Amino acid sequence: MPNVFEALNERGFIKQTTNAEQVANLLTEEQVTYYVGFDPTAASLHVGSLVPIMAMAHLQRAGHKPIAIIGGGTTMIGDPTDKTEMRPMLSEEQISANGKSILTQLQRYLNLNNGITDSESSQTGTEVGGFLNNADWLLSVNYIEFLRDIGQHFRVNEMIKAEGYRQRLDRELGLSFLEFNYQLLQAYDYLCLFQKYGCRLQLGGDDQWGNILAGVELVRRVEGERVHAVTFPLLTVASGAKMGKTAGGAVWLDAERTSPYEFYQYWINVDDRDVSRFLAYFTFLPMDEVRRLGSLEDEAIREAKEVLAYETTRLAHGKTEADKARAASHAAFGGGNLDGAAMPTSPIATERLDSGIPIMTLFHEVGLANSRSEARRLIQQGGAYINEKQCREIDMVIDADLLEDNELLLRAGKKRYHRIILEEKQL
Repeated sequence: MPNVFEALNERGFIKQTTNAEQVANLLTEEQVTYYVGFDPTAASLHVGSLVPIMAMAHLQRAGHKPIAIIGGGTTMIGDPTDKTEMRPMLSEEQISANGKSILTQLQRYLNLNNGITDSESSQTGTEVGGFLNNADWLLSVNYIEFLRDIGQHFRVNEMIKAEGYRQRLDRELGLSFLEFNYQLLQAYDYLCLFQKYGCRLQLGGDDQWGNILAGVELVRRVEGERVHAVTFPLLTVASGAKMGKTAGGAVWLDAERTSPYEFYQYWINVDDRDVSRFLAYFTFLPMDEVRRLGSLEDEAIREAKEVLAYETTRLAHGKTEADKARAASHAAFGGGNLDGAAMPTSPIATERLDSGIPIMTLFHEVGLANSRSEARRLIQQGGAYINEKQCREIDMVIDADLLEDNELLLRAGKKRYHRIILEEKQL
């Protein structure tokens, strides 16, 4: 098999491993079943989830078999890692609905069935993987048996050394007993997947290192077998901010939450210092091409950003949407005919326009500003445009007289657009 561990390491995916040499040998010498867990607290993943997704895709393309887990059981408890307070509880129905949406997004990158099948390969020659919900085995757990058979392998004095637990213990709210069980349940996932599917590798963000190691150790104690763990670095952008955040909020993989055009614009607007890293992480381009594009400077870096934006959008939303987003971007910033259909668009009732809408309210509603006060600053600083005309009046009221071909084109700054169209009246 190809040396996919070396390929992942070259692209920057590897942060920590249980044993780098053993993991590399395992992935080279045999087909490996591996898994990553995804949190179904929302109906969509965001671009921060692309690190594990792309790593899974590289492994699958190398002939290994992925299992994607949604934490239908663990989400009902909530992972305390990097959280200052308990998460809100979700119903089983909401978690299940979120999981179905997440599967659809994962299937754009991975060859996954809903469940585990004996299918050997797809038309692309890659091993078919499975999509599972850990509620299937966690919700039926007998509490006394679980404490006796699983709990005996954990030591509290070791658990509270984990960074996530320690941070919460130092806060006024503290750590609930409910959340304290999270590590046991995640470790139990690994044991179940090893016993039923022969899973020998878990991958996850570096903030999950303690939880993943707990699973490695549990398999060793219960089954006497050696399994492995790999974590990814937690990505930030060059400015130090968390990756995947914009002034309008998170960048989602769901086209209803973040349109393909907005998605494309996120990538084309990344800091020059991030382009090479992001090409390595979020595209399947050969590393020679990644290095060539990453070496471009000054105005030429625009070529690299366009490749990054197009490739990431094509993977997330398909070639047709990527083509439309690229054409709309070229038109918006190159003087061509702007394809409004590719832009984020909101309908608005005729009655509202007839009555007039304060400009700060509208810019806030469509996500071009996070609040009315931010919209005020945008206008005062000359960054608000309607139909490409600058608007500096904070008390301006937008009405039907401003419509052009029954549309309004809003712009915040140089690169963020939103189209307003009249809502059709229901008969």
